[in-house]
Amino acid sequence: MAHRDPVPARHEYPEIDAAALDAARAADQVLAAAVAAGSARWTRYLAPMPDRFRDEPIPVLRAAARAARAAFGVKDSIRDVLPPSVTEPFLEAIDRLLKLIARWEMHRHD
Repeated sequence: MAHRDPVPARHEYPEIDAAALDAARAADQVLAAAVAAGSARWTRYLAPMPDRFRDEPIPVLRAAARAARAAFGVKDSIRDVLPPSVTEPFLEAIDRLLKLIARWEMHRHD
């Protein structure tokens, strides 16, 4: 059986935990905007994200953040449907979280 490193609790990395909670709040806002805009597609896509950012362990947060980042595609983007007042804070929160997770992963394997 392969040896696996134990998954650290999020509270052990308060900067990542805080960034994930910021992303969850931004996801709440962008989801509310998608509902208000009547965009069923983006509502479905965004619906699980706030809870994922609130609850997932650090290794799984990366996948959640990458899925959120994918909503800003070149040809298909939430920017086409939702106002910058919600999309840009969401994007900033996601990018900050991804940066912190990348730093954590780099140091974890040192």
